Amino acid sequence: MTIDVFEQYFKAELTYNGVPRRAAAVKLTSDSEAGSIRYTVSVSFFPHTDDEDFAVSYDAYSEREIFSAKGRRSKKREAAFIDSLRETADAIAAEMGGAISWNEPLIEARRA
Repeated sequence: MTIDVFEQYFKAELTYNGVPRRAAAVKLTSDSEAGSIRYTVSVSFFPHTDDEDFAVSYDAYSEREIFSAKGRRSKKREAAFIDSLRETADAIAAEMGGAISWNEPLIEARRA
């Protein structure tokens, strides 16, 4: 079962494949199967050409696995991952040549 534990969109900057991206979707995702749990942080930059444009394109996408082990979801573990989410997402964004404006959210955070 795959669950987006946390998801929020922010203003951001990146030019990818010649297209300016002005927003980023940031997610913490859990994936559990056969008694194992895996968590990833992902960043997807998208054009966001106006206030109503939330069409996320997945060509400017990257993710990083932050945890994988036998077990199941843990609220305590997830809270710690959310606390370190910005640091991990910033590292992913920097590797792609972009930046996330954390002080400029485009939607409220969604949590599962």
